Amino acid sequence: MSGRQWRRLAALLSPSHRVVVPDFLGSGSNPPWPADAPFDFRLDVAAVRELLDSLGDPVHLVGHSYGGLVALTLARERPSTVRSLAVYDPVAFGVLHAPRDEAGLAELEELIANPAFVDDARGGGAFWFELFVDYWNGAGTWKALPESARASFLGVGRKVYLEVRSLVADRTAPESYAKITAPTLLLGGERSPLAARRVIVHLAAALPRAHTQVVVGAGHMGPISHADEVNALIAQHIAACETRY
Repeated sequence: MSGRQWRRLAALLSPSHRVVVPDFLGSGSNPPWPADAPFDFRLDVAAVRELLDSLGDPVHLVGHSYGGLVALTLARERPSTVRSLAVYDPVAFGVLHAPRDEAGLAELEELIANPAFVDDARGGGAFWFELFVDYWNGAGTWKALPESARASFLGVGRKVYLEVRSLVADRTAPESYAKITAPTLLLGGERSPLAARRVIVHLAAALPRAHTQVVVGAGHMGPISHADEVNALIAQHIAACETRY
């Protein structure tokens, strides 16, 4: 949940752009989110919105997964501040509800049906993270992670759990995203979970200036596992948008 993920993209873009890589609330350089405090993903949206306001000029927004949802929400609510948008597997699961996307919703509902996944007492703990990480990356992924990586997850676990609870409750319909007027690159992994791939289908149909690109062989963590390919696609998208701007 910190900006560290984008260091290689920042290095690629920094010779020609001012690159700002924020940490979300409760992660990176920010203080931990209090375990007993409520949270909604719109609080991260508000924090990044404040940052964008301080920058002044329209920006190129890039986001992955939860960051993709934050970026989409900002672009939807403040379209004039966004010059271009590039998101990889954004978790805008609200778009699946209005059209009643049975395949995508069935996969999500199977995950949520596990009582442990919505258990406030265990949310953000090791067992919860095993369900969460294995959903996105395949069975056994959590146990295969180094102990240091699992510790890093658990350090932000409570907030991640609260993020997930809030975004699962989101019901923003596809047509609401039609307000995004910026050229948009919708990236997704060939091996990403079905629900994530269905989100991209609905966003592609709703956004007036969207282009979809599937990263062959990649899963949900494509921006890390296939960083060179994903970063090149994002850089090309930004360059093309500046040529047309």
